[in-house]
Amino acid sequence: MIDFSQIPSPCYVLEDQLLRKNLTLLKYVQEQAGIEIICALKGFSMYSTFPMVRQYLAGATASSLNEARLCFEEMKAKAHVYAPAYLEREFDELMSYSSHITFNSLNQYNTFGDRARANGISCGLRINPQYSEVETDMYNPCIAGSRLGITRNQLGDTLPEGIEGLHSHTLCENDSYTLERTLNAIVERFGDLLEQAKWLNLGGGHLITRADYEPEHLISVLKNLKARFPHLKIILEPGSAVGWRTGYLTSTVMDIIDSQGINAAILDVSFAAHMPDTLEMPYKPRILGAHHEPVEGKPTYRFGGMTCLAGDFYGDYSFDQELKIGDSIVFDDMIHYTMVKTTTFNGVNLPSIGIWRENDTFELVKSFGYESFKDRL
Repeated sequence: MIDFSQIPSPCYVLEDQLLRKNLTLLKYVQEQAGIEIICALKGFSMYSTFPMVRQYLAGATASSLNEARLCFEEMKAKAHVYAPAYLEREFDELMSYSSHITFNSLNQYNTFGDRARANGISCGLRINPQYSEVETDMYNPCIAGSRLGITRNQLGDTLPEGIEGLHSHTLCENDSYTLERTLNAIVERFGDLLEQAKWLNLGGGHLITRADYEPEHLISVLKNLKARFPHLKIILEPGSAVGWRTGYLTSTVMDIIDSQGINAAILDVSFAAHMPDTLEMPYKPRILGAHHEPVEGKPTYRFGGMTCLAGDFYGDYSFDQELKIGDSIVFDDMIHYTMVKTTTFNGVNLPSIGIWRENDTFELVKSFGYESFKDRL
């Protein structure tokens, strides 16, 4: 069991055994369904764990030159790459790290496609099936005005010459039943083009490692898809599912103040800078040992971050005992979409990064200071 007294504050700390549990399930789905599952670096880029990840998954997907290079250097594999647009000055280097490149528009393919193909890279197009069950518009790529993907009316009856794959990403922490309905929309609009393709990338958002997810149903859905299109290689690229509930963010209570009748506890972390999805998504993070919702009669606190941003807070949580300055507060499930989004706004230091190893020892992977702040400016 993890001993938080050995871990500095603030610190992202991943548990090796929890990551291995997720990876074992993902590998099982990969093998049973006869597909490839690759790690989306935009959600999970903790490269100190890549030696373990590459034992289980088929590779990684990147959305920028830097992610592709990280995949190549640390995952030891060429990346499946997709970005809304590619920079001319970066494209030659990007190709050196890529096995697949997906283009967001016909303009982009017409600009870069010949060079990619000449370098032996498999080219694809991102499609917009105009169907998504994502409720938060910020994460929905199918809303009117979305810049992501090509709608069916923009394509003819045959794939453009040299295009080998189609890529769709319209899920966000969804289950296999949502995928099943989404596949119906994809096949309805693009089925004739799938007959001509070599691969179909179904993107991320498949929360396979969540406790209530039904992996056997997912396997059935994917097998049915492969039975209909037996020539297609099917690729999934979850990010959240890899890092889901594999670790924590430790923090410490720096002060407690009475804010017009509300107990406000100030922490040595920031929601805006270190847990931005709690404000963007939004969602309420769980705290170990706390009641997730206020309980009448119990000490209740609203937690605030270290920055001067007025909205850098989240709450409210109740505890069985009153908090004191210096108490430890541990946020659960803080590995995916956290480290990849952190900032040093207000000059606040980034949390350290560590791993709780399977032999019950703590390894500090990295810590940050003034240079990390200054280098961004």
